[in-house]
Amino acid sequence: MATAGPALQAVSGLLFAGVRRSSGGLLLQTARSCGLALGRSFATDAADSGKLHVCVVGAGPAGFYTIDKLLKRYGDKVHVTLVDRLPTPFGLVRSGVAPDHQDTKNVTNQFSGLAADPRVTFLGHVRVGAGPGADVSLGELRERHHAVVLSYGAESDRRLGIPGEDGPGVLSARELVWWYNGHPDMRDLPIDLTQVRSVAICGIGNVALDCARALLAPAARFGPTDLAAHALQQLQASGGGREVHLVARRGPVQAACTPKELKELLTECGVAARVAAPEQLSVSAADAAEMKATRIKRRVHELVSKGVADSKGVPSGGEARELYFQFYRSPVEVLRGGPGGSVSGLKVEVTEVRPEGPGGAPVAVGSGRFETLPCQLVLKSIGYRGLPMEGVPFDAKKGVVPNEAGRVLQAVPAAGAAPPAPEPGLYVVGWLKRGPTGIIGTNLVDAEDTAASVIADTDALLTAGRGRAWPQGPAGAPGLAALLGGRGAAAVGWGGWRRLDEAEVAAGKAGGRAREKVTRVPEMLRIAGVA
Repeated sequence: MATAGPALQAVSGLLFAGVRRSSGGLLLQTARSCGLALGRSFATDAADSGKLHVCVVGAGPAGFYTIDKLLKRYGDKVHVTLVDRLPTPFGLVRSGVAPDHQDTKNVTNQFSGLAADPRVTFLGHVRVGAGPGADVSLGELRERHHAVVLSYGAESDRRLGIPGEDGPGVLSARELVWWYNGHPDMRDLPIDLTQVRSVAICGIGNVALDCARALLAPAARFGPTDLAAHALQQLQASGGGREVHLVARRGPVQAACTPKELKELLTECGVAARVAAPEQLSVSAADAAEMKATRIKRRVHELVSKGVADSKGVPSGGEARELYFQFYRSPVEVLRGGPGGSVSGLKVEVTEVRPEGPGGAPVAVGSGRFETLPCQLVLKSIGYRGLPMEGVPFDAKKGVVPNEAGRVLQAVPAAGAAPPAPEPGLYVVGWLKRGPTGIIGTNLVDAEDTAASVIADTDALLTAGRGRAWPQGPAGAPGLAALLGGRGAAAVGWGGWRRLDEAEVAAGKAGGRAREKVTRVPEMLRIAGVA
């Protein structure tokens, strides 16, 4: 299917032609784009000393679920400012959920209802931090709100820590997922799938399966979806013949993927499942006991075994789409014997699983025997990591912000010592709080925990707010809009996002697709009416 780029340009031009730009200065333009009532004094909300002003940093599921809990608890006694560094909301739902899982993205309907609530102000394309490129500091957000909740997720990756990892041809699964989902940060990712015949994916969780499905399934599967046009073009041009190796240090019983996603890959994408050696499907007595006790473990093993058995008559090579389960294999080196030092293979060590972990947990132990998996691309799917923000304690080992029940601690707890005191008015939720675990719905429980802490601290937060620069309390969203307007920041309000959303959906409809995503920030801002 050809890209619908011209259709998007035509539709967005039509929509944008009806947007009347403000000529009343930067403050007026920013306030209007943010959806604030221009006829109201910026001090109106702040004059209500009983109203709690909360700023949520990060417009992903964890942030939205937290907003939902706060609105239900406080009624009209709260106003939430929701900021995100991108002009688009929804975080992982937009940039992480697989394009062929459109039903999962329906949760954005609930989130949109929250963002459109008059008690919520969305400010996209607002970069929080210090130094060049930042629009506002965390301290400035805290000055204008009673509480700040950090929910900006995990935007980095764990490393393999092996020779050859750094350089072209080695990407994280997150980078590939962002690329094919149209995230602006990865729009120009240096990848050419037409030159890739074999891919090694380190890891066998659901994200690894998403990547394998994108690489192996016929491009026609993604034609009707919202897969980014630049990725769809590469998938179409790269043809059908490809092999993907899922490299796992332990065995099939310890695989981190879920049966539903594994079955989808094995039965809906035309792949031939393989193992390099029969013993890669072997199970120990401990594995058998684990399968007997856990249905999910047993089901994963059954699916892999059946997939391999059913594919025995499918010839290798040519146009075959081959999926190799490389169990009991640990990456030790990325080989760069290709032209110009490009990736030529992944060296792995054969492992044995022994009960040598804490409490007898199974761990992979090297055997001293090595193999080479020929490949031109290596993907690391071994976990996401949070990123630190200046002024916030950060546990670099765990990749999270240290907290107790969502209250950010003033320092990383030392082993064996009492936990530090919480930082008043600063909270955390989602992956940044607990690490990159669970599904979208897991953030609901997590948000309940953090929101409960905010609610329990209400009196202290309101009392502390009255002692700040505003006699009646922090200025909240209007005060932040004033600050951004004075700095000429191109903040995108909910109305701006809706214009962009309508343009993407209309362009997608014109090309027979769910939507055609805009993947460059300047074009997003133009369509949103703030460029």
